Amino acid sequence: MSATSTERASENTGATVSNKQKGTEKRFHSFSEFYPFYLEEHSNLTCRRLHFVGTTLVIAFIITALISGNALWFAAVPFAGYGFAWVGHFFFEHNRPATFKNPIYSLWGDFVMFKDMLLGRINR
Repeated sequence: MSATSTERASENTGATVSNKQKGTEKRFHSFSEFYPFYLEEHSNLTCRRLHFVGTTLVIAFIITALISGNALWFAAVPFAGYGFAWVGHFFFEHNRPATFKNPIYSLWGDFVMFKDMLLGRINR
C-alpha cells in the first residue's frame, strides 16, 4: 500500500485500513492482526531507528520523572516520542503516522516494535 492510498480509522468495533485505489477496507479485530500492517508502515530502517530513539527517550524520561519527583519530565514525553516518530514518517517513510486514527494500537505497536528491535527480531 502506498502512503497516499492508505487511510487508517478506528471505530468502536476495531481499527480499519482502507485502500482508496482498490476501494477495499480491512478491519483489524485485534492487535495481532494490526501489528503486521504496523510493521509494513515502518519498513524504512531510518524511520524505525528514529522510533527506537524516541521510545528510548520516553522510557528514560518517565523513569527520570519517577526517580527525581520532577513532573516536568512527563511534559517532555510526547515531544520525544512523537517528535522522532513523525520525523521518521514524514521525511523517511513518506507516510502518515497512525497515531491520529489508531492511537491505542499505534502506541502499543511502538513498544512492541521497540522490544522486537531489542531482541533482534526486527532489523535495527
